[in-house]
Amino acid sequence: MMKTVYITQTSSYLPNAPVGNDDMERVLGQAGHRPSRARRTVLRSNGIKTRHYAIDPVTLEPTHSNAQLAAEAVKKLGQQYELNKVGVLACGTSIPDQIVPGHGVMVHGELELPETEVVSTSGVCISGAAALKYAYFAVGSGQAESAISTGSELSSAVFGAKNYTAEVEHKVDALEDNAELAFEKDFLRWMLSDGAGAALLESEPRPGMLNLRLDWIEIQSYAGEMETCMYAGAVKNEDGSLKGWARFDGDQRAYESVMAVKQDVRLLNENIMHYAAEKPLAYSAKKHKLKPEDVDHFLPHYSSEFFRPRLFEAMAKIGFNVPYERWFTNLTTRGNTGAASIYIMLDELVKSGRVTPGQRILCWVPESGRFSGCFFLVTAVQG
Repeated sequence: MMKTVYITQTSSYLPNAPVGNDDMERVLGQAGHRPSRARRTVLRSNGIKTRHYAIDPVTLEPTHSNAQLAAEAVKKLGQQYELNKVGVLACGTSIPDQIVPGHGVMVHGELELPETEVVSTSGVCISGAAALKYAYFAVGSGQAESAISTGSELSSAVFGAKNYTAEVEHKVDALEDNAELAFEKDFLRWMLSDGAGAALLESEPRPGMLNLRLDWIEIQSYAGEMETCMYAGAVKNEDGSLKGWARFDGDQRAYESVMAVKQDVRLLNENIMHYAAEKPLAYSAKKHKLKPEDVDHFLPHYSSEFFRPRLFEAMAKIGFNVPYERWFTNLTTRGNTGAASIYIMLDELVKSGRVTPGQRILCWVPESGRFSGCFFLVTAVQG
């Protein structure tokens, strides 16, 4: 029998000052012999105005590792909680600082906490939600009195121009008339940014505070039906399979930008709403007897404003109409921080004062890696 679990604190950490659209390429660096032609097109579509990078805007040197970003978010929880009491630390990210050790233990090391259970969850955006679910199970099962989960991304480390220089130079003749990367690579440089978020989960609500009872969390994968859409450390073959980074030698990895994050944009546009929204929402709503009128706030983690009306239509298609006035997103000012996004949104909404006891918040995290969808529901409870 699962115990009731409460999110008693949330936090977020965004490195350095916000970076506007006109300054992005200067901070990330120009890949190729001319400015990106895709940048303005992508930015018009995604609607993002500012985002954060763990890059010093003057020296252009990195200011944080991915593990350090997550640790900073956790430290903000510790302003009202003794971190050395935590029973479980679960950390999710799309691309950790290294292949091994795991991301979670690197965060643990940055925090210099006493021994505790640590887990790293992998994937793309849902890796942060998977960490939350692990923390939820740890507390709900009685294995731990408290747990901390995080979601963090250091996209700037992947999308810096230095990661594409070898490919651009290797293909200089082919790129002479179109000196930019293939759109599948260049597209994501203007979509993703840096940040981290954390949540403290406990078995009892904190007195005198607004707590969030975590009612349920569902994660559904459709990899059995769909080929890979978003990937890194691999090249996609014509049959849809992946050739992983270990099958390339060092020069090949550089020449082909194998380690770069890539997106099959056509596959994304044609399938993301069906597999990441319609199917998992229909499943979750039926399983938990959830109705649209039960939702007071809807937090959708979409990567671009382009998907906003399409998400509304996809939800309406299965009879789950939540009016826009109940939606909350900070995409335009915080950017798309992948696995951290839902934490950063939830933290901002709760601290805005707009949530009152008894209200229910439905959160959505899609993932286009090989198409997955996550929905979870929390209810505001006054301690």
